[in-house]
Amino acid sequence: MGLLQDNKTAVPHAPPALAGFEHIKRYWDPSRKLHVAKLLPGEYYISMRGEMITTVLGSCISACIRDRKLGIGGMNHFMLPSSAQLDDWGGSSSSARYGSFAMEVLINEILKAGGRRENLEVKAFGGGSINSSLSTVGRKNIAFLHEFLQIEGLALAAEDLGSLYPRKVNFFPDSGRAQVKKLRSIHNDTIVQRENRYMEELVEAPVQGGIELF
Repeated sequence: MGLLQDNKTAVPHAPPALAGFEHIKRYWDPSRKLHVAKLLPGEYYISMRGEMITTVLGSCISACIRDRKLGIGGMNHFMLPSSAQLDDWGGSSSSARYGSFAMEVLINEILKAGGRRENLEVKAFGGGSINSSLSTVGRKNIAFLHEFLQIEGLALAAEDLGSLYPRKVNFFPDSGRAQVKKLRSIHNDTIVQRENRYMEELVEAPVQGGIELF
């Protein structure tokens, strides 16, 4: 692996992102000595190259899914179960922003990369009630996730869902380890404002795209 000079410190080159994930922001974490992919709402990422995936969740949910035998896995970050949930806000949007798409596409990308459905392991986090203007979103996300997994015949290996706190989630697809930190000691305004802005984007964005199932 090549090295980059960053302020006189040798930084390894990031491993190539899998096709279709080049747009995801990644950075080098010097304390962990690995590259990190940072997800924003509506994004998903998979890796098989020793990376960590991280995100911060309020009402949103992230599912961390991996092939436990091959170490191929990834994370998503979604706001609402489906575009039908936008009826309360008067809009519709791209299927790529919703749990129904986010779960299906993450599983499909893992299978395309060589994973096998019978080896999939699922962990899920988020769905906090931190935003008074989106007071039911977290509960709807949790109910959707449990229903989706039941229909698909996938069990949750671990979950940390609900409560009143935002969370920071770190996921290591190669090992399946997930770290969750409840952000009790910080102001939640930034996360709430981000979720409100994202909801506005969902309302305004045009409907687009389908999904190929495997």
